[in-house]
Parts: sequence; structure tokens; C-alpha cells
Amino acid sequence: MGKYEAPDFYDVDGLLTEEERMVRDTVRDWVSDRYMPLVEKAYREGTFPRELVPELAEMGVLGGNLDYADFPRLGSVAYGLVMQELERGDSGLRSFVSVQGALVMYPIWRFGTDEQKARWLPALHDGSAVGCFGLTEPDHGSDPGGMKTKAVKDGHGYVLNGAKMWITNGNMADVAVVWAKLDGDIRGFVVPTDAPGFTATEQRGKHSLRASVTSELAFQDVKLGADAIFPEVTGLRGPLSCLNQARYGIAWGVIGAAMACYDEARQYGASRIQFGKPIASFQLYQAKLVEMLSEITKAQLLNLQMGRLKEQDKVSPFHISMAKRNACYNALEIAREARDMLGANGVADEYQSMRHMCNLESVKTYEGTHDIHTLILGRQITGIDAFA
Repeated sequence: MGKYEAPDFYDVDGLLTEEERMVRDTVRDWVSDRYMPLVEKAYREGTFPRELVPELAEMGVLGGNLDYADFPRLGSVAYGLVMQELERGDSGLRSFVSVQGALVMYPIWRFGTDEQKARWLPALHDGSAVGCFGLTEPDHGSDPGGMKTKAVKDGHGYVLNGAKMWITNGNMADVAVVWAKLDGDIRGFVVPTDAPGFTATEQRGKHSLRASVTSELAFQDVKLGADAIFPEVTGLRGPLSCLNQARYGIAWGVIGAAMACYDEARQYGASRIQFGKPIASFQLYQAKLVEMLSEITKAQLLNLQMGRLKEQDKVSPFHISMAKRNACYNALEIAREARDMLGANGVADEYQSMRHMCNLESVKTYEGTHDIHTLILGRQITGIDAFA
């Protein structure tokens, strides 16, 4: 295949600032030059290329949108474009950066003490430490309020027991942000992974997100100091605010995957000769490209407006739910269509559409399924809660 050509049918570039374009192009070039040569092998072997973490840190994308110390302070749109370009490479790459920034650094930055911030934020930002986020449990996915992981007071500290499932970065992590029930209330804890009683077991056998580390966490009488707890945030407000940060990045990210699939199908159709001419010359092939580009363009514009609202502190969780729901659904449909358009070659891993398709099945599920976001939007529209 030829060099990647990002679709921009409505001149979205013209709506971006020079700095936003520069940030995007820096990450776009890095993904093409450094990540793409590695992802096929990583996906086959089920590994994450951790040797690239220092380079991600050098670009300033690990929590670079947080207003802390000398972090680069990426704007919301620039941050979204970073997620778009990373997931154009692979959902596992974007997931690593998204978890590190939105699910680990963000809660420490927003809810943590000065001591927690000073200990962990610089190390997470420069890539010398990796973090993970423990919310989902084996029996509680869409209903995090039913979690069974518990913390109990023990002298001046706490003792943590329970388990978390489907945890990105778990086996690589130096620190985990863990949500547990303390006296019946959901509280957040900053847990060093070298604490006695903490174990992380990598979850193998995945058909999806193979170039990403996914783990099960177990806490067996893990003793924590009094300084481990987020001192003020209580209830689901804490973890859900983190999920909204992650969902924002996902909405941008999956469109990067869709853009990659569209470009692969477009280039393939121009070079694949059947019945004496390129298959892109046939009406059905062109019609599919038109549908793919139309949905990509609509999502690009929706994401851009969401980003501008976020920069103005006007974005709401239901805005993010609409963008995440729309982008994940259409990105997966585009990946499926692209895989089909490549015919038998579409199942070969030298092409990327099936890899994106498999990844997007997970991304459509995590951080709120399609149906959960439908209910969130339905509640906003009608004022009636249909969750139960």
C-alpha cells in the first residue's frame, strides 16, 4: 500500500489552529515511521511495544493536556487529534496513552493530594512509571456501583481486598488507581503495584486488542497508608468523571482507525485489477467508499465541536456519550466494510482493516457500551431514567 493519506473532505484542517495541525502532524508522522513497522508483529505475538513509551513521553502526549507543572498543556482539540492519530496506528496504542493520561493521571491531578501528585504525575508524564485504572470487576461491568472490592480502616491506614478485570496496562503498571467500597461508599486509592498482596495476571486468548496488555488485578490484604486515599471524592462521581475523559479520547481515536480503513480500501481499490480494470471503477465499490467517507466526515465535525465545547467548559457527559456512541458504531461498520472490500486479502495481517475491526469490537464495548450510551442519551432527551 502507498503512503497514508488522511481523508479531509470538508477541509476540517481549515478549522484547526496552526498549533493543532502541528501537534497532529508530529504524531501522525511518528505513527507512520515508528509504530506501523512494529504493530503487525506485536499483534501476532500479543505484546505491547513498551520500548516506545519514552518516545511517547518525549512528544508530550502522556497527560499533556493537564495543567500541572511544566506539562505542555495541549488543548482539548489538539489532545483529541493526538488520540485520532494514535488509534490510526492501533487501538492498543491509543488505549495505553488514554489510560495513562485520562484514567490514571487525571484522577490523581483532580482528586489527589499534593503529595500524590508530586510522587506520581511527573513519573507518569515522562514515562518512567506506567499506571492502570481498576474499576471493572468480573461480575460488574456496566454497573460499577455493584463492585465488591472493599477497603477497611486499619489503624492509620487501610486494607484492600477484591479483584478487577479487563485492566489495560495492568502487568506493566507501577501504580494503580483503584476504586473500592469503604464503609459502603465508593472511594479511590492510589496503590503502588509492589505492595504485598497485589498481583496482576495477564489475560491471554484475546481476539481483540492483542497489541495491548490486559490484566486481572487481585488484592489480598493489601495494606495501604492513610495517604493512599483520595481525600474528598466519594461515590461514582469520581470514577465516572475519569471515564468521561477517556470516552472523549475514544470518540476521536476510533475515527483515526476508520480513516485508516477507508484509506486502505481506497488505495486497494485503485490498484486491484479484476475484469480488466481497477475494482474502484465499479459502482458498488465507489458507493461503499462514499458511505465510509460520509460517516468519517460527520464524525470529524462532531468531534471538533465537542472539543471546542470542552475548551470552553461547556461540554457535558451526554455530549461525550453521543460522540463516543456515534464514532464507535460507525468506525466498526467502516472497518467491517473495508475488510470485505479487500476480499480474501482482508483476512491477511499485512493489511490492517481486520485488525482494526477486531479491536473496535472491544472499543465499542468498553467505557460504556453502545446500549449504555443510548440510555444516557435517552435519559437526557426524555428526563426519564430507563436503566432499571
